[in-house]
Amino acid sequence: MPIASTSQLLGYSPRVTIIGVGKVGSTLAQQIGEKNLADVVLLDEVEGLPQGLALDLMEAKGISLHSRQFIGTTNYADTAGSDIVVITAGQPRKPGMSRDELLKTNAKIVVETAKNAIAYSPNAILIVVTNPLDVMTYLAWQATQLPTQRVIGMAGVLDSARFQAFVAMELGVSIADVRAIVLGSHGDLMVPLPRYSTVNGIPITELIDAATIDRLVERTRKGGAEIVELMQTGSAYFAPAASTYLMVEAILLNQSRLVPVAAYLQGEYGLHDIFIGVPTLIGASGVEQILELKLTNAEISALHLAAQQVKQNIEQARSLLAN
Repeated sequence: MPIASTSQLLGYSPRVTIIGVGKVGSTLAQQIGEKNLADVVLLDEVEGLPQGLALDLMEAKGISLHSRQFIGTTNYADTAGSDIVVITAGQPRKPGMSRDELLKTNAKIVVETAKNAIAYSPNAILIVVTNPLDVMTYLAWQATQLPTQRVIGMAGVLDSARFQAFVAMELGVSIADVRAIVLGSHGDLMVPLPRYSTVNGIPITELIDAATIDRLVERTRKGGAEIVELMQTGSAYFAPAASTYLMVEAILLNQSRLVPVAAYLQGEYGLHDIFIGVPTLIGASGVEQILELKLTNAEISALHLAAQQVKQNIEQARSLLAN
């Protein structure tokens, strides 16, 4: 049975708004409630859908035995006072579709939803999940003008989790002993770092041959596309929701978790004016610190190549939004 949190005992219930209640959003809402972390507002443009999901989640409380409330709505006013706003709204990928092909449609959705949500919750931390992730995070920041530490893209957590899973599967070891890290953009140019990925502290470069590591790296880069191809009618949602939950929990419980997320860089890694995946400490104030790892020339070149593509897509998105 879930135990009451400190905030509950003090009479305060954190509030998380999830915009877009497809499979990622609804799964995230379920996790937040069942772990007794926060009250949840589900917002979607489809009348009846968020209300129905909220009622379904409320009816499950007698079984999961938590004290959290769920509200379903199409009205942004009902999201007022949120501590965290998670944007999952947007068109999902279809078979054969790259993340970047989603640019035109999702740019307009993210800008509008971010503006509307922050108008009612000006002190909230914004977590962007919509793809193409790095570009959408930048656009959400520009649209809201929030302090950069309060705008975060969920990417590196998911990509690292995939790399972690593939390493554990390859070696046949407990995933609890595997730590992995992936930097860069959330796409084909992401930068997994085998040197910094370990099994109980041992770098995987000492446990797996180079050819196998290359195969696992490539599978990580194609991790989302592999699931899209298998499912045909949808895309991943369990792992993305779990990754987002980790970030929400780290913020609400002020855990100062060291995880890679899409954060705003102002000179770190030689990059400026861009949101891209880097290792950070996240806690109650959002991104509390960006850590600069010592990268090889090849790794820094790969990170800069990913950043170049992100910047190109940002300019393309700006052009589309201007028309």
